[in-house]
Amino acid sequence: MKALRLVFLLALSTLAAVASAAAPVEKNWTAPAHKIKAQSLVDQLMAANSGLLSVTFHGTPPGASKLYTMFAGSWPDRIGKVSAADDVMVIESGFTIIDPRWNKQDPEPKFLVLVPLRDAKAKNVGCIVFAFKNPAGSGKTEQSFLREANALRDGLQAQIADHAALFQPAS
Repeated sequence: MKALRLVFLLALSTLAAVASAAAPVEKNWTAPAHKIKAQSLVDQLMAANSGLLSVTFHGTPPGASKLYTMFAGSWPDRIGKVSAADDVMVIESGFTIIDPRWNKQDPEPKFLVLVPLRDAKAKNVGCIVFAFKNPAGSGKTEQSFLREANALRDGLQAQIADHAALFQPAS
């Protein structure tokens, strides 16, 4: 009986995993046809930092209220995806989240840092999520990932005049 129960539970968990992997990405925003400033910043970060797996910008598009979306990112097919609860927490509260991905089944080991995205006046204008490569034995600590995320974010600050500028056509 225990063996049958175990087989049933394994089958059920496998079905749930397959169903969630096949589920379409829920979107709540459509990016303009042209490349926006935020996307050019993501492209710059990815080109200059081989230790990154991905970078995503989350926030509220101009004219929207309480609509939280991924408006730029290294996975273009996910742009417009509804922001997750942790992204929204960073946007609304200004908190930083350090996620070492313990007990996660990621295809490639990674470490996430979610930080407030700031404009040139140091005003919070969204959330930036950095997914860093974290191979076994890298020796990197939470502090080193946080320092790197803050340095990358702070390096963008002077290029962001304000929230609206992120959605302007890239130059």
